[in-house]
Amino acid sequence: MAEQLPETPETAEQETAEEEPVKQRKNGLYPGVSDELAENMKGGWADTELHDLEPIPQAAETAARRAALSARFPGERLVVPAGNLKTRSNDTDYPFRASVEYAHLTGNQTEDGVLVLEPTADGHQATIYLLPRSDRENGEFWLDGQGELWVGRRHSLGEAEKLYGIPAADVRTLPDALREATGPVRVVRGYDAGIEAALTDKVTAERDEELRVFLSELRLVKDDFEIGELQKAVDSTVRGFEDVVKVLDKAEATSERYIEGTFFLRARVEGNDVGYGSICAAGPHATTLHWVRNDGPVRSGDLLLLDAGVETHTYYTADVTRTLPISGRYTDLQKKIYDAVYDAQEAGIAAVKPGAKYRDFHDAAQRVLTERLVEWGLVEGPVERVLELGLQRRWTLHGTGHMLGMDVHDCAAARTETYVDGTLEPGMVLTVEPGLYFQADDLTVPEEYRGIGVRIEDDILVTEDGNRNLSAGLPRRSDEVEAWMAALKG
Repeated sequence: MAEQLPETPETAEQETAEEEPVKQRKNGLYPGVSDELAENMKGGWADTELHDLEPIPQAAETAARRAALSARFPGERLVVPAGNLKTRSNDTDYPFRASVEYAHLTGNQTEDGVLVLEPTADGHQATIYLLPRSDRENGEFWLDGQGELWVGRRHSLGEAEKLYGIPAADVRTLPDALREATGPVRVVRGYDAGIEAALTDKVTAERDEELRVFLSELRLVKDDFEIGELQKAVDSTVRGFEDVVKVLDKAEATSERYIEGTFFLRARVEGNDVGYGSICAAGPHATTLHWVRNDGPVRSGDLLLLDAGVETHTYYTADVTRTLPISGRYTDLQKKIYDAVYDAQEAGIAAVKPGAKYRDFHDAAQRVLTERLVEWGLVEGPVERVLELGLQRRWTLHGTGHMLGMDVHDCAAARTETYVDGTLEPGMVLTVEPGLYFQADDLTVPEEYRGIGVRIEDDILVTEDGNRNLSAGLPRRSDEVEAWMAALKG
């Protein structure tokens, strides 16, 4: 990896030679840069302005979202930052991912960007504040670690206006403008400390939380563009699962990391990234709900719980789980447990429909799992008693689903009454993911159960007349899973 802040061999020699004086910053830039080189780097560059840009595909949808935001907070200045780069180590940064609130309202994914809605007589005027193209006159282009020579070309402000349909301005002017602003202001906190500092005496935590909650609830019902992106994410995820099945023999020779890497390749080729850390849990690791170390062995005869999702270039992620027999066939006990989870998921999916309570699909799935646990003699019935006391949770452990969108656990800041105590509406997308987990050290179950974990998860769209399983392209029934795996392995 190249080291930032370049210098020529000649100037490096001068600075280290004892007889040479300390190099002065004669050109006002960086040590080790001669006036001649600085002047040379200013010119001789072609005009690369892009003149034929079309608006991003979701421009109409982002405009509608901004209009809804404007209507909710009339007369108030609203500030929504994208966030800043975070240092990974020394002079390297983590890959940047813009805040969901900002990306949802603009479609832009640039670090340091800020969306500002200025109140007007008839609503708001939106402006997107961004870094302009790197300045070649002052050397930023090639001497700054975030200059375009180092990290790539940025869009000009004029290009940004065409792409996002929002007037654009230089973000470096924004802190001073915010400090001088008057009237009520709200900001989405936690992404840009500099912007928050400029608003210190103008905002309150309570009012800012109201903004964050509204933007979370704005994502509860997906528009057509979002549903299309989620389907795209799911389709890529299906192909990623197929990739994994084809290389299970190589994973057996290495570790769970081979599975993780195989799925990641599909995510990076067809999308932006994985939507979350892939859970590639073989054998008893399947009983750890968020097993993302992925450093364990993959053994024939065990189960592989693969929970993974591709994230699209627009940040929408799938979230799918299958529990696969590494050998290609379930043992009798594995099949019994798997089929119980499948039946629970079937009951949960059937409960997803407009007008149903959000909690209904969880309750339906939990009832089926509880019935099986009582039937197997693992917990003393009757079923109603077990459910009332929550005794089944020793083995079911988690909720049966969550909203899905630009965050894998989307809309997390929404109020309880609009989310978990709310009612399902067409356009909502959620996961249905029951599971049974028998820990390796659980002495309350027969030994043969210990170390078996099973989860089945699909991404479900609420429709006008029921639901649609976006991830139906992956088999779910145990016999169908075995046939699918056999066909892929050839």
